[in-house]
Amino acid sequence: MKEKTLRRSDRKSSGDEVHSLILYNDEVNTFDHVIKSLVEVCGHDPVQAEQCAMIVHLKGSCDIKLGIREVLLAMSRSLNAKGLNTRVLDL
Repeated sequence: MKEKTLRRSDRKSSGDEVHSLILYNDEVNTFDHVIKSLVEVCGHDPVQAEQCAMIVHLKGSCDIKLGIREVLLAMSRSLNAKGLNTRVLDL
């Protein structure tokens, strides 16, 4: 089976625009708070949330969710209300 590379132009023409919810590192929130927030708001399982928290800690940011812009914006607002620093970006 041959793989097909999905290009940005392919997504836009199909009408299925994909956006990314980015979590940024801070010096305020604990790992436990970040993990609990990702589980509650994004539906991550605890292991996935812990991995995202570690990536954010080590690299400064992490794509924590891909999806529809409106859904991700709601998640971003919820995470921001919990004191986390997030933003939704177009891919």
